[in-house]
Amino acid sequence: MPATIQACPPRPRVRAALLRLAWLACCLVALLWASRVHAAEEPGLPRQGAAERPTERPRSIIDLQPFRQTETVSIRNPDGALGSATLIDLNPAVGGWYVLTISPAVGASHSYHIENPNPLTNRWRLSLDASQSRLTLQSDSQRCTIWSSANDVLELARASGLPFAPLCDGLLYVRNAVPGTYTHIERVTQFLRDHVWGGDRIVGFVRDEAFRDAYAEHGIDQPATPRPVESHDRPADAQVQPEAALSSVIPEHLEIDLGAPAPDLMLGFWYPVNRLPGVFVSVMRAGAVPTAILNGERGSVNALDSVESQGLDYLVAFDTAQFELHFALGTDHPRLDWSPRVPSDQRDPSLPGPDGIDTASPLARTGMVSPALTARVVAAFAGGFKREHGAFHYGALAEENSGSHYGFMEQGVLFSKLQPGLSTVYRTVDGALDMRTWSGTDDAMLDRLVDARQNGVPLIEYDQRRGMSVPGSLVSQWGAGNWSGSSDSQLRTVRAGLCLQQTPAKAYLIFGYFSTATPSAMARVFQAYDCRYAMQLDINALEHTYLALYVHTQLKLEVQHLVQGMGEVDRKGGEQLAPRFLGFPDDRDFFYLLRRPQP
Repeated sequence: MPATIQACPPRPRVRAALLRLAWLACCLVALLWASRVHAAEEPGLPRQGAAERPTERPRSIIDLQPFRQTETVSIRNPDGALGSATLIDLNPAVGGWYVLTISPAVGASHSYHIENPNPLTNRWRLSLDASQSRLTLQSDSQRCTIWSSANDVLELARASGLPFAPLCDGLLYVRNAVPGTYTHIERVTQFLRDHVWGGDRIVGFVRDEAFRDAYAEHGIDQPATPRPVESHDRPADAQVQPEAALSSVIPEHLEIDLGAPAPDLMLGFWYPVNRLPGVFVSVMRAGAVPTAILNGERGSVNALDSVESQGLDYLVAFDTAQFELHFALGTDHPRLDWSPRVPSDQRDPSLPGPDGIDTASPLARTGMVSPALTARVVAAFAGGFKREHGAFHYGALAEENSGSHYGFMEQGVLFSKLQPGLSTVYRTVDGALDMRTWSGTDDAMLDRLVDARQNGVPLIEYDQRRGMSVPGSLVSQWGAGNWSGSSDSQLRTVRAGLCLQQTPAKAYLIFGYFSTATPSAMARVFQAYDCRYAMQLDINALEHTYLALYVHTQLKLEVQHLVQGMGEVDRKGGEQLAPRFLGFPDDRDFFYLLRRPQP
């Protein structure tokens, strides 16, 4: 019986709502402006018209999979003619995704994207059996008929229109391509970028004027409270300046249950989340980072201004021994075509994208967690940049590897190749989580990867020689680091990032929400928490920096958003809530954490 989904009572921000209205109004004005000036093309910015589209047919995404295995058998159609069925295991080391193509003797072939949602616990390694005019998927101990002359189960699954159509009594799923849900902001901005000349610059202008510091928070300072009891079974606290330790802060918009009414929190201290063992929350200000850290490596980090120094940051830590990180693509983003940022000399006009493709077909991007995994989900958060922003226009990375488009992998399937020099978070087949700056030699581990996502260059990385973490070499360089922000290099905005912290006992994955910050402020805060590596996620709006936690009870799924206002992108019906990424397909990519199964 499906669980009822219920949320904490929503408390929308009036300011955010007004800003959304202002955004839409500005975009309408911008559309009128664009319609009058579209003929005045700017030199060096070629228009993307039908004439420039490559005519060469792109390769299939299947061709990008270096470890795929293919099996073909003959099948007999209802009229007695022989056809064929081809099963492709896209990555045998993972055993998660397959493509099955039915080719009748006469007529068009049809391909189906089949998922094993639990390859570690469901020991399916699919193969084909075409005896007795039926097609059977089989593993070592199970068999399942999916096609016969009298009953085509695969077509019934496709006709259902479900993003995940159950197959073999729910042990497997047929994944179907479905439309994703866009927020109002996403819909308008995507329209401008795709259909209006200069649309991306219009979006940038409105964003810079209406949204800079729109979500800035400072918290309410309080006199010092008794420091909570120390525990070794939690993340390491951040280093803070002595004066910061003399006061505490009331975070006005925190919506995560810490088990106490409206607590005031010590900066840099970790607090356990109520009813979610292994999950912790902390708040911090960049201005509270010790002077020794703020003054280190000044050449690669900009000085912090007064606004971001006092901006309140929220951090959520997950014990990696209890949870495993997964990555999923949205229904639409990131795309697979060329980013318009790429210099012209790095673009091959004969190819539709940097990897030779611009579509995931025959694979289906569902933009949500498989229903077979929902009971184990404890958190989900928004992923990285879209493809149009996920490549370099300036600097060394723009001049190599076709502009260094950010790469990504889901269920052991490469959608876009992992590029050297880029920050990468990944999970291996044995469940291990790590982050690093990808190098050419790291391609040797591709056969062991399950999920991976690249997003720019490192905020901090570990210096083996000095035995400490230091800011990335491009943190202070707007163009070469591709940090986004405003067109005049003003980098302060709402941002999100990830880091890994290693204590003597455990490793923790830390998600950081920065209400107003530059990459330099993010690097300093992650250094204060003694992270070994850190990377940026997305920026500029609450839906792009979204994080929600899930508390499973007997009859409902309680949703707790990190800060007030993030729940505006969820679907509501009275008291009920369908959370983003779990309750409906989303257009954007995301990460989710599953509680590890008991041995």
